[in-house]
Amino acid sequence: MSTIQTIGVDLAKNVFSIHGVDAYGKCVLRKTVKRNKLLDTFANLPPCIIGMEACSGAHHWSRELKKLGHTPKIMASKFVIPYRQSEKNDPNDAEAICEAVSRPKTRFVSVKSEEQQAVLCLHRIRHSLVKNRTATINQLRGLLSEFGIIIPQGRYPLQKMVPDILEDAENGIPFLARELLSDLVNNIRHLNEEILRYDRKVYRLSKEMKQAAKLMAVPGVGEHSATAIVATVSDGKQFGTSRQFAAWIGLVPRQYSTGGHVHLGRISKRGEKHIRTLLIHGARAVIARCKEKTDRTSLWLQQLVERRGYKRAAVALAAKNARIIWALLTTENEYQANYISG
Repeated sequence: MSTIQTIGVDLAKNVFSIHGVDAYGKCVLRKTVKRNKLLDTFANLPPCIIGMEACSGAHHWSRELKKLGHTPKIMASKFVIPYRQSEKNDPNDAEAICEAVSRPKTRFVSVKSEEQQAVLCLHRIRHSLVKNRTATINQLRGLLSEFGIIIPQGRYPLQKMVPDILEDAENGIPFLARELLSDLVNNIRHLNEEILRYDRKVYRLSKEMKQAAKLMAVPGVGEHSATAIVATVSDGKQFGTSRQFAAWIGLVPRQYSTGGHVHLGRISKRGEKHIRTLLIHGARAVIARCKEKTDRTSLWLQQLVERRGYKRAAVALAAKNARIIWALLTTENEYQANYISG
């Protein structure tokens, strides 16, 4: 039997398809194993490259396979789809993964540690709470409009005005509706408390994570942005350049060029949506205060806002910060406000 060089694994909950090839690309292993037998199967194989799609459990299996001496590699599903032959099923997916992991231009996801995934769990849970609060606020505003009561936009005006509205016996809201709307108000208050509790956890983590504390020196990068970036990309060395890092976040222009003519459009919005959102929100906060400052970045922003508008300036600053963040992660340098490269 030829020595196995590369293996593709189609991950699932209980049943996994495996496809292995030798140095010449010939299939020498094709089987299906159950979850409790997966590690035993790989423990009996020589060290090899193992490809997997980025999905739930991919980082866990990668850590376990590393312990067995293998080299696991995680990739996005978009890199696998072009290599799938015939119909979509688990064995064909495993074969496509095996082919994709061996291609030189395939980009891989760095394997995260348990600690990194724990920090990302915190961010995801908090994000879901914020979405639930926004949905509840919108529902409350919509239900009040059914009774002819219009609330100004924003959660602070709503939270301030609704208690007085519910206590007003002359506004025509039936008693049952008052009870139900009061329940929604209590839900919003509970969500506020939960979000604040998670915010405090993020603040504590930002003090404990050395890299995160360094990133927070960049204007527009706060505790949430810094901890999310460090937990997601660690030292950032999987990206060859700062532009690759910005492109992964989705902050570079979408390109459609042909015949020597370069056409650049809006930002691509690919990759990591959560980090992109945090960086743009941070950039907005910087722009709001830039008129009061005279450093190089603030002067540049003032001119950019005047020339290109507020929203484009916010995205430009977010992209600039992404490149600075990559430089800080991949080197021992500290942030300098008026730094000029030599």
